[in-house]
Amino acid sequence: MAEMGSKGVTAGKIASNVQKKLTRAQEKVLQKLGKADETKDEQFEQCVQNFNKQLTEGTRLQKDLRTYLASVKAMHEASKKLNECLQEVYEPDWPGRDEANKIAENNDLLWMDYHQKLVDQALLTMDTYLGQFPDIKSRIAKRGRKLVDYDSARHHYESLQTAKKKDEAKIAKAEEELIKAQKVFEEMNVDLQEELPSLWNSRVGFYVNTFQSIAGLEENFHKEMSKLNQNLNDVLVSLEKQHGSNTFTIKTQPSDNAPAKGNKSPSPPDGSPAATPEIRVNHEPEPAGGATPGATLPKSPSQPAEASEVAGGTQPAAGAQEPGETAASEATSSSLPAVVVETFPATVNGTVEGGSGAGRLDLPPGFMFKVQAQHDYTATDTDELQLKAGDVVLVIPFQNPEEQDEGWLMGVKESDWNQHKELEKCRGVFPENFTERVP
Repeated sequence: MAEMGSKGVTAGKIASNVQKKLTRAQEKVLQKLGKADETKDEQFEQCVQNFNKQLTEGTRLQKDLRTYLASVKAMHEASKKLNECLQEVYEPDWPGRDEANKIAENNDLLWMDYHQKLVDQALLTMDTYLGQFPDIKSRIAKRGRKLVDYDSARHHYESLQTAKKKDEAKIAKAEEELIKAQKVFEEMNVDLQEELPSLWNSRVGFYVNTFQSIAGLEENFHKEMSKLNQNLNDVLVSLEKQHGSNTFTIKTQPSDNAPAKGNKSPSPPDGSPAATPEIRVNHEPEPAGGATPGATLPKSPSQPAEASEVAGGTQPAAGAQEPGETAASEATSSSLPAVVVETFPATVNGTVEGGSGAGRLDLPPGFMFKVQAQHDYTATDTDELQLKAGDVVLVIPFQNPEEQDEGWLMGVKESDWNQHKELEKCRGVFPENFTERVP
């Protein structure tokens, strides 16, 4: 019997809930059709809008904070790997090995401490802050349902009062249901009217505390990390002093000084001939008498005759120097390798002076010189040339010199020119550091 009674109560509750849903649905339809008035509270609606905005901002802040923490974790792992590499290459007999290992350990501990404090002082606080929103959101939705119940009870009571045949019993029951619905609604409404503005105002203090914590933790972290880096630098300086005779020299890359199209020149593959400027050094010993083989500069077609003569051989030889200078000159020249500087034909107004291509009819107008692609280059715009390693390009001047970007040339592939003889269809720009000049 108890089970039947329990089932009866459950069935009755389900039926009651179904009836409430039907009544609310009917009331909403009548309100949308304008056949029933709706109780509105503009001040509360503004509070709900603020609540939704605050929830959206808080959710985004939580997401970005988690991304920040993931980045800190990734940086920790990268720093750890880098220090492990240093420990592996640091040989046992090098000075400062123990200090370098200790610095690596402290570096790892500092990253771990920074990440944990961010979790404790920022992320957990963020989670607590957002934890109050689901309950309030649920209560706002429930208030909306109770408001519909109140409006429905009010309309039912009013319809019974205005009916031609009044049923006092039904009117009394409807009045009782109206008072009950109004009481339930007003209790929830009053609580939310107090909580929502307070929650909205609390966001300022929360944002201030959160970002102050993050900024303070980051500041302390970088201070401590700076000390460790300075200690590591001191260890490496000590190592350099002991092994100073084996100093490593870094070669200059041409792309560092030559910004190109769009203020950024594409770089050729690492280890390519075009990636490093070529300087040919003659290591042969200097013959007696001060004459340096290969030191004579080849005569450039663009140089004046006087300058060429001086560079070509009319310059006084080392043997004809003033007394007292000969010995110093010989000593200096014998210790330094001779550098051979390669020059290319000069161009004036888009034509080659002294070049073999000047005036030839089978070359495009304004032809200056040829280059050969050392690497494949994939065009990224319609005005660029697609190059394959080995392609020969005939370089021509820009129609408007102001359009030329540093590190880029205008040209037409020799194969396209021989086939079409039309510059408009074939010409395009290409990165100079992907090519090499050819005779």
